[in-house]
Amino acid sequence: MNYYSPITELDYLTKDTARYPFRAETRDEAVKWQQAARQALAEIVGFVDDSEPVTPEAKVLDEMDRGDYVLRKIELTTSPAAKMPVYILQPKTDSPLPAVLAYHGHGPGVRMFVGLDEDGNLLDGDPDYHKLFAVELCKRGFVVAAPEIACFGERQEIHSGLGEGRQAPTTCHQAATYAIMLGKSVLGMRVRDSMRLADYLKTLPEIDANRVGAMGISGGGMLAFFHAALDWRIKAVVLSGYFGNFRDNILALHHCTCNFIPGLLQIGEMEDLVGLLAPRPLLVEAGERDPIFPIESVRACYQRTQEIYKVFGTDPRDKLQLDAFPGGHEISGRVSYDFLARHLA
Repeated sequence: MNYYSPITELDYLTKDTARYPFRAETRDEAVKWQQAARQALAEIVGFVDDSEPVTPEAKVLDEMDRGDYVLRKIELTTSPAAKMPVYILQPKTDSPLPAVLAYHGHGPGVRMFVGLDEDGNLLDGDPDYHKLFAVELCKRGFVVAAPEIACFGERQEIHSGLGEGRQAPTTCHQAATYAIMLGKSVLGMRVRDSMRLADYLKTLPEIDANRVGAMGISGGGMLAFFHAALDWRIKAVVLSGYFGNFRDNILALHHCTCNFIPGLLQIGEMEDLVGLLAPRPLLVEAGERDPIFPIESVRACYQRTQEIYKVFGTDPRDKLQLDAFPGGHEISGRVSYDFLARHLA
């Protein structure tokens, strides 16, 4: 142990300080834990319960016929000072259909993720680590809602006039530190936006509001995790490239500032907070060579998740699945699409 290291001191100071570790032994105790932990988590992330109510004021910006489905770009109002572009991928089949909220990770934003290049034309070439999973889900019969997550793509801040020698901050870093100075998090803004999107989806006749899932990769996996933890309307979840205790990944490596939530460890570790997803269907995609989320940590956290689901009286084999695939920090899809189809059918 290195007593000169501030990390050693922080590890010591945070030991056994979580206010909501999952220690329930019965289903009733687990449900009471969920109610208390969910409220505490909402307060920690911020923006979820304290934003002014707004009407979505949905506006169609563009529409493309993609053969088997229609790709529609819309704009939603999510707060009095925020609008969010969203791509809706709708199969040309009978409705109402199940829907999936699809969350992209760090990168150029949502456009490439739905098969468009920077100029809005059809993507020509190999997809990135997202593997166009929004398109793949749509091909399997889901209405897919893919939002432009705050700080990416069209939702980046364009800095100008900073003067020579002044380096412009990334939008993620600037928004995250600004939110931290308010005692909140940029994740809270993203979850609030996602909740407003879920509100809007409920109004669409082509969607069955009782069959809505969420899937995300990397930072989008983070959003899928916390959105589902705070919103019971999400009926099934796929987390790709975002699973394992925070000390093993988020706190062990260099990450974008938007990954950090003030006070989160005072609520609990991921192996505690995953109890907020139970007993809903959950699939974890984990690349065995993912350098960000070590597979050993993923397996340990998944084992704890199985134990938690049993407390809810659920057979983990019915609701849980781990796809540890021979890849890196990327979408697999070899199990996840069928998993969502099975549980949202």
